[in-house]
Amino acid sequence: MRVITIVLLIFLVLLQYRLWFGKNSVPDYLSLEDEVARQKIDNDKLRQRNKLLYADTDDLKSGSDAIEERARNELGMIKSGETFFRIIPNKKKHKKG
Repeated sequence: MRVITIVLLIFLVLLQYRLWFGKNSVPDYLSLEDEVARQKIDNDKLRQRNKLLYADTDDLKSGSDAIEERARNELGMIKSGETFFRIIPNKKKHKKG
């Protein structure tokens, strides 16, 4: 009876060691859980960005207003008959003395 108890205790210790310190142990599991949570957050951000990109492409496909706005903002284009004014801020700051 004593031998069986000792053998069972040895198995218990070995299993506990593997559970806490071996490959795929509890700490590994917890770190993977954290990594999965971070990845879900990243995926949500990317999903939101994709929604915005899809909305932007739908706007570009459906109407000329979005194309005109993009041409004005990104390419600096103007319509014929319009006058374009560029306001350049003064880089010198006036000091009051």
